[in-house]
Amino acid sequence: MELEVKKTTNQSLVRALSLIDILSDYPNGCLLAKLAELAELNKSTTHRMLQTLQSCGYVQQTHISGCYRLTTKCLAIGQKTLASMDILSIAIPLLNKLNQETGETVNFSMRQHDHAVMIYKLDPKTGLTRTRAYVGQHLQLYCSAMGKLFMAYDKPEYLAHYWQQDPMRIQKLTDNTIVVLDDMTQELRHIKEVGYAMDNEENEIGTTCIAYPIFNFNGDVLYALSVSLSTAKLSQWDKTALMGCIKDTAKAISYELGASAY
Repeated sequence: MELEVKKTTNQSLVRALSLIDILSDYPNGCLLAKLAELAELNKSTTHRMLQTLQSCGYVQQTHISGCYRLTTKCLAIGQKTLASMDILSIAIPLLNKLNQETGETVNFSMRQHDHAVMIYKLDPKTGLTRTRAYVGQHLQLYCSAMGKLFMAYDKPEYLAHYWQQDPMRIQKLTDNTIVVLDDMTQELRHIKEVGYAMDNEENEIGTTCIAYPIFNFNGDVLYALSVSLSTAKLSQWDKTALMGCIKDTAKAISYELGASAY
């Protein structure tokens, strides 16, 4: 009996966490029916769990009946987690400096299994163009500059595993998105040769991203930084100077993590 109770409790916890995870993709709220469909639960079970999460302060209803979203309590927990990461205390001053030097959007991410997770972002100093990325966002590896870096510096067999594990996630978001395994193999080989990655409007039309890896003392790439800007604005830049700024920042952070060479 005790084992059955424990199993039920764990199952409920997993389901509740799944609802939180799904709601994180719907900042403006998600309808109960849609949420139940995505979680593969019936509506009554979903509603019951939402009521529990609401009573604990993690979920609230929007002004639309039957629509739910996460509360700022989740944001507070996330920020406390990020604040506890030593990497940010090292990286933030250097990322701020890069943002000041370039005036462009600066992104910083960490590797988490088959995703890159945005853990710090600075908006551009000039202009009105803003990217859709946000802190806490899970970025797909195949269509983001930082994600492609993580794949390029992983074990050689990882790409095939990633590609075959969930073929449905490989979608053509723009005309430039790489969706053929052989093409991605060639792309990652090129990234290792030049030492940086680019998102050439592969995720969002009109936006280009240039990313450099962050190495630790073992030579592993667990973090990456990038600068995003409009493709039109990139054409006005001295590209060599811009990439030099990004690389110098990545090198400085890497050295702080004990990397012996870059």
